[in-house]
Amino acid sequence: MQKILLYYKFTPLSDPEAVKLWQKSLCDSLNLKGRILVSKHGLNGTVGGEVDDLKAYVKATKQLPGFKDIVFKWSDGSRDDFPRMSVKHRRELVGFQNSEDEFDVNMDGVIGGGTHLKPKQVNELVEKYGDDVVFFDGRNAHEAKIGKFKNAVVPNTNTSRDFIAELESDKYDDIKDKKVVTYCTGGIRCEVISAMMKKRGFKDVYQIDGGIVKYGEAYGDDGLWEGHLRVFDDRMTVTFSDDAKTIGECTHCSGKTSNFENCAHTECNDLVLICENCKENPDLLFHTAICKEKHEAKRAVAA
Repeated sequence: MQKILLYYKFTPLSDPEAVKLWQKSLCDSLNLKGRILVSKHGLNGTVGGEVDDLKAYVKATKQLPGFKDIVFKWSDGSRDDFPRMSVKHRRELVGFQNSEDEFDVNMDGVIGGGTHLKPKQVNELVEKYGDDVVFFDGRNAHEAKIGKFKNAVVPNTNTSRDFIAELESDKYDDIKDKKVVTYCTGGIRCEVISAMMKKRGFKDVYQIDGGIVKYGEAYGDDGLWEGHLRVFDDRMTVTFSDDAKTIGECTHCSGKTSNFENCAHTECNDLVLICENCKENPDLLFHTAICKEKHEAKRAVAA
């Protein structure tokens, strides 16, 4: 039987290049596939393979100094959901622009981040404070189109690099005195976002321990989460139960869908929400009429 592991750990690494080489050798020896990023701030990975091989990977990785208490999240899937085994040494574990200057880490993790809440504590916070609790989506905006926490604030972000500008705008001044719960897929982005928010005047910031994945495991579709979860492998989306709501809307007919396709314009390649019926019409694989006109105009100018 095969599974997928999701995990991260913020801890200082004196020689991330050596850790990268070790992780690549370890994964290859266990016939795993996936993606791992290593930086001076720690480790961030998603790998798939046989359960016994994944258990061996977990045991070996926990032996690395600073990684004894790393939390591994198990998910349905296999090594074939990834094209290869990629291990890279990067400046940042998460792709925020120059975020390595935004925070520091020690053996306990990110310094100055938001308060961690277990899924049960998230619900208890909402039950106690009601509308004074605001969910803040720490993912890219397109991910929230198919799934999010109810009534969440969704920043206008196409990539993680957009977050700093968003937080430095005045868009969120009205929630800076409220209890803000940040969330993302597995929790790693919120480690950084919550620290950035606190530096910019947000008074009471929390993050969901283990992210959407752990919350979904605890409550399925009977809690405060609704919809599908976007993941970045061949599965594209996952759900937490057979009762998952479909909240996404087809770009063309506005029908309910959680199906993403790449825009047919090679110059664009944006992800488009398109239902199965519209997908069968090749002409509708364009982002929108505006997108089509924009790229046709570019080609005309180039000619």
